[in-house]
Amino acid sequence: MSALAKNYNRRKIAFKKGKGSFLYSVNGKKYLDFVQGIAVNSLGHANPHLIKAMNKQAIKVWHVSNAFIIPEGEKLAKRLSQKTFADNVFFQNSGTEATEAAIKVARRYFYSKGKPHKNRIITIKGSFHGRTIAAIFASGSKKMTEGFGPKVPGFDHIDFKDSKPRFPNIRSKIKKNTAAIMVETIMGEGGIKSIPNKCLKYLRKICNEKKILLILDEVQCGIGRSGDFFAFERSKVKPDIVPIAKGIGGGFPLGAVLMTKKVAKSMSPGSHGSTFGGNPLAMSVGNAVLDQILKRGFLKNVRKISKYFHLELNKIKQGYPKIIKEIRGNGLLVGLQLYNNQTKFIKKLEDNKLLTIRAAENVVRILPPLNVKKSEINLALKIIKKVCKEYK
Repeated sequence: MSALAKNYNRRKIAFKKGKGSFLYSVNGKKYLDFVQGIAVNSLGHANPHLIKAMNKQAIKVWHVSNAFIIPEGEKLAKRLSQKTFADNVFFQNSGTEATEAAIKVARRYFYSKGKPHKNRIITIKGSFHGRTIAAIFASGSKKMTEGFGPKVPGFDHIDFKDSKPRFPNIRSKIKKNTAAIMVETIMGEGGIKSIPNKCLKYLRKICNEKKILLILDEVQCGIGRSGDFFAFERSKVKPDIVPIAKGIGGGFPLGAVLMTKKVAKSMSPGSHGSTFGGNPLAMSVGNAVLDQILKRGFLKNVRKISKYFHLELNKIKQGYPKIIKEIRGNGLLVGLQLYNNQTKFIKKLEDNKLLTIRAAENVVRILPPLNVKKSEINLALKIIKKVCKEYK
């Protein structure tokens, strides 16, 4: 009898080791892991470069309080700022902490300008920004908020329509007390739904007009997952605040908030903190992840192999049009939307040694490591086709 709380409905598999794209169960079965900790293991399991970096740091110092300078964090922050729109960074331990901090930054910015009434944030109904009390009410999902009242105020919700216009009546939602608009560039839990580039440009335009902030949540879709370092880069939009996590740690707990100088300067000493955020061990791993992802040709290969994957998945969709409704996503953040509930389909994939995970709207979420091999993509395609054939 497990002593763990029952807040997870865990599958009846346990693993003893992993290597690259594969996991090996305690009973000796080999699985192609296209969950990868839900887009966390960006470089797969037991990556030698990450292991080397962690071991090297582990024998020196694990943790130092943020009351002192942490050189490894200074290095990682500088690299992130040089690669992106950001001028300043502060580190957290997870995605939900990063989005929670992003909310604080947006509110603090207007407070510092003498406008404390500007404290409400517009979000997409049914989005996902984490599991803290504020983050679940930011999502506006009854499933996430039920039983966790009273309602946390400060959020106004908009719908994201699959048909045009994408954000109907968004202007009417912006009031005198609106501080920011916060959206996931690609909605992960919400069904692998990409916000089109023209819509991101539209949001930036509105934020400029109304003098409010644009927060783009890239916790799941950032750090190379989309084929670009950040998913919003193709839109040429410059956000004000971007929370990140998952892929930046390659499996080690690490999150961050990226900010422009104008908003970052409102965060004075004591306005925010994290006991473990930015510790030397996490920072060393984060730097090791960037070593790989920022290598010349790495993201180009992600785009190349993901283009192939999407093309072949669409061929399977054409062969089984009554099973697969749509292929969604960008890069290696992939969604198979089915006509029927995806639970049985995911189980069939698992029975054939391919691990995937669910998302909303009957979507099977597929998340290979960013350094996945073409032969591994072909193996996944073979299994998906086999399961579709069995369904037919």
